[in-house]
Amino acid sequence: MRLGVYVQVPFCQTKCTYCNFHTGVFSDDLYSPYVDAVCREISEYPGMQRENGIAPIPNAVVDTVYVGGGTPSLLDPMGLRRMIDGFRASLECKFEEVTLEADPETITSGKAASWRGAGFDRISMGVQSFEDRELKAAGRMHRRADIFDAMRILRDEGFRKISADLIAGLPHQTDATWDQSVAQLLALRPEHISIYLMEIDEASRLGLEVLSGGNRYSASALPSDDAMAEFYERACERLAAAGYLHYEISNWALPGSESRHNLKYWRREPYFGFGAGAHSFNGMQRWANAHDPAAYTAAVSQGRFPVEQLESVTRDRALEEELFLGLRQLAGVDLTVIETKYGASLRTRVEELRAQGLLEWDGKLLRLAPDRLTISNEVFVNLLD
Repeated sequence: MRLGVYVQVPFCQTKCTYCNFHTGVFSDDLYSPYVDAVCREISEYPGMQRENGIAPIPNAVVDTVYVGGGTPSLLDPMGLRRMIDGFRASLECKFEEVTLEADPETITSGKAASWRGAGFDRISMGVQSFEDRELKAAGRMHRRADIFDAMRILRDEGFRKISADLIAGLPHQTDATWDQSVAQLLALRPEHISIYLMEIDEASRLGLEVLSGGNRYSASALPSDDAMAEFYERACERLAAAGYLHYEISNWALPGSESRHNLKYWRREPYFGFGAGAHSFNGMQRWANAHDPAAYTAAVSQGRFPVEQLESVTRDRALEEELFLGLRQLAGVDLTVIETKYGASLRTRVEELRAQGLLEWDGKLLRLAPDRLTISNEVFVNLLD
């Protein structure tokens, strides 16, 4: 069975105002001990699984690696190489895609060459915007010029699989600046593009400020929900015209350049996570490591399994995941296969939502209606209610 592995690196230079992830700004003195802990977790993983009641995956072969964060490109390249070498030493590997997340201002020729030498063949670059005012308000360290420099460096060092992302709904974003960001990204022609809608929740500084009616972090300069939806829809049109395949709600790719690793999540295929806050799934169980980097590092250095959550996936939960994750893919899901697999009857609810224009169903494949992608979560709630 094919297996993906993920490494979480929770370190950042700054905490973006909109970020709701378990990441933060830490002293770089923690970087080396953290890498040591991750490498030890990788080397001891098979034994730790057996000892803690986690069902093994028979005949597992690792074909994708994703090192994300945070900002993994802050780490010493030799530390990243040790992680990749650790997978090769501890698990059967036949790598087809090895991704590193990197912020533009952290990318240098020396680092890029080292990443290639370690086995990374794909870079996911956090662009967010090409407008310096928007980047500054969001707390990003890079500026527009850094994006172009980073892309040139990566191409010069031989990277032919590059992903870049934009956020629709940043403070100070307008119709004109959004269209400019999309145009400049298309001019760079990355093989893969992600576009995310701004999320407002209490887990981020900006979200908390908005919810409390404050003005810090340029909260009052956020575009409206309708404007964000319009940005997204215009981007859909422009990316399609430029030859990009829209294969998941937030993701587009040139033909053959879809993220193989991320497809595992949406298809409910198994993956193992390493590092603080990393999640894993073996088809029957889900588990997560301790989120605090210090607690994680201490547990591993003491020979303890760093997991703080472990749960078996019930049949009802699996059905919900199959629908929620599967319908994120624009190809949709085979409704008959799902109903047969789970002994469920979904036709009545599907027909109701289809009549409301929220879903499309051709008698076999079930999909989100193309003009309802920006409210996908509401559709999922209605379907699973």
